[in-house]
This record gives sequence, structure tokens and C-alpha cells, in this order.
Amino acid sequence: MSVSVADGLKQYSVSVIGASGYSGAELTRLLLHHPNIRLQELYAFSQAGKFVNDLYPALACDKVYNPYHGEAESDIYFLALPHGEALQLVPALLEAGKTVIDLSGDFRLRSVSEHEDFYKQTKSPGSVMTYGMPELFREEILKGKAVSNPGCFATSIILGLAPLFCAEDNVSKVRFVNCTSTSGISGAGRSSKTELSFSEMSENIRAYKVGVHQHTPEIMQALGTSATNPSFEFTFTPMIGALVRGIYSILNVQLDSPADAEEITRFYKDFYKDAPFVRVRDTMTEVKHVYRTNFCDIHIAHATASGSLVIVTAIDNLLKGAAGQAVQNMNIMLGIDETTGLL
Repeated sequence: MSVSVADGLKQYSVSVIGASGYSGAELTRLLLHHPNIRLQELYAFSQAGKFVNDLYPALACDKVYNPYHGEAESDIYFLALPHGEALQLVPALLEAGKTVIDLSGDFRLRSVSEHEDFYKQTKSPGSVMTYGMPELFREEILKGKAVSNPGCFATSIILGLAPLFCAEDNVSKVRFVNCTSTSGISGAGRSSKTELSFSEMSENIRAYKVGVHQHTPEIMQALGTSATNPSFEFTFTPMIGALVRGIYSILNVQLDSPADAEEITRFYKDFYKDAPFVRVRDTMTEVKHVYRTNFCDIHIAHATASGSLVIVTAIDNLLKGAAGQAVQNMNIMLGIDETTGLL
């Protein structure tokens, strides 16, 4: 990877493809102020030719969104595109030796059949990247050249459940999990949709894609099973609510033995002791606690002698659920402190 040295710091050139959406704008903001990064190009399609300042005045960036024609002049490429588009662009970038971080779902699933079932898109066998959840797969990310950034709902749910599945000495076997997660409207992207307009969403909340949301197989895969042949019963109800950003997940878990909230809280704190962006809280968390941060907050809200367990998590969907986690992954891939540019 080619680098230049400025003020004693290694600097890497970075471009963002799909930079005009909400996640792309957050990436732009983070990269503009990252000490190891020189932001080179911002590519967009429908917004090509417009100045960043015109779309996002708060970014104070005088760059122009350019159309992407297959250039490969930067060291690192972030792709913040609608599902299906990165599949067409990533192979050439990897062949050119570039570091790639994709924010779509195109490369998350190992199973081709699950990808096609849930994303309704044809996919070639073998088109999988390293799954970019630093708290679980840090070593793989460190060695990787291409990382697939987790989905926002998936991040909030996987981090809330991972200690029960991934620790060597599990607290107890999980029998079933019922997840209800509410996302801010920005999770649907920047495109104008009538059902997401202020008059439709103000004072409103609704469920959607119940049982068929594309993050379902991603969650199951990260927890060591699959959506088609799960090792435990799992239900997921995604909802969209009248807030701009944030995800709030309520995870109802049934264990096969009694659960104690204080014991499980200690267990979670130990599991995440080396994870700078996961905070296991002793009191209830809220979306406001993580708003515009890269933190995931977790609270063990309730546990019973019958093995019933309630876990609450909160993230900002545009940061820990997208751009922030993508930059965190980049930091790990570059071998620098993973919190750089994120605190």
C-alpha cells in the first residue's frame, strides 16, 4: 500500500464510492478529520457534479461528487452503495490490489442460497469478504484485504447476544431468542419515499419485513448457525420509528437454566473488556446515550429463575451501524489504534 508521511504520521489515500447518501456523508465527515487519511475522491451517481457543501453544508467540504468509471488510484476504497452494486465493482478493485470496505450486504453471507433468498439477487459462489465485526473477528480483519461491514440491525443484535454464544464457557444454552428492534428513518437511506415522509412517520411506528429481513441470516451466521437450519428458535421483528437515527433492540432470551442479571452483567463486562466501543451498563440504556457515537450500549435488564433473560442494546445506525464501524475496521486493517478518528 502506497503511503506518504505528513507530520510523522503515515497517511493513506481514501476514496468513497456512493458518498452522497447518509452513510457516505458520515464516512466523509469521519475521514476528513482522520489523522492518517487523505480523502481523495468522493464518487456519486445521481448527485454527480454537485458540490458536497450543497448537499451537506455542515461538512464544510468543497469537493465535488464525481461519477465513478472504474478508477483505482487510492489506497483504500469504501463502498456505500445500494445492495447489488458492489458485486459489480469490488472484483476489479481487489484485482488492482486495493483495500476495500463494503457497507452493503453483498458480501456478508457465506451461503449463496441464503443471500439469494433474502436479498433476491444472484450471487457467485465464493464472493464473500471477512465479516467486519471487530469485537468478534479482530484477527481476521487485521489480516484481511477486503471487509464486509455488518448491517445496522445485525450489529445491535449480534453484540447483544454474542457472549451467550461465543464465549468458551457459556453461561447457559440458549433455547430461543425473540428480537424486536426499532430503527430511525435514516436507516432506509436518503432516497425520498412517501411512507417515510414527515407526515407519515411523525408520531408513528410500524413493523416491516417481519421474518424475512435480510439481516436475519447475517445474525445467525455470526452466532454460529444458519437461518435455514438454526440451532435455536429465532424471531426478528424490525420496526421503524419517528426518530432520525439510532437503533434500539429488545432481546428476549430463554436459557435452559436459571439466569441472574448481576452474574450475566459481570460475564458480559469480562467478554467485552478489550472492546473500546462496547459499554455494558448497569442501568438502562437509551438511544440518546449513543447518539452520534460509535458505541454500542448493552444492559441486562431482567433475568429470572426460569431462565428468561431480557437484554437491551442501543447504537447509532449511521455510526456503529455503518460508517463508524467501517472506519473502525479500516483502523484495524491498517494496524493503528481502532479508536483513531472515532472518539
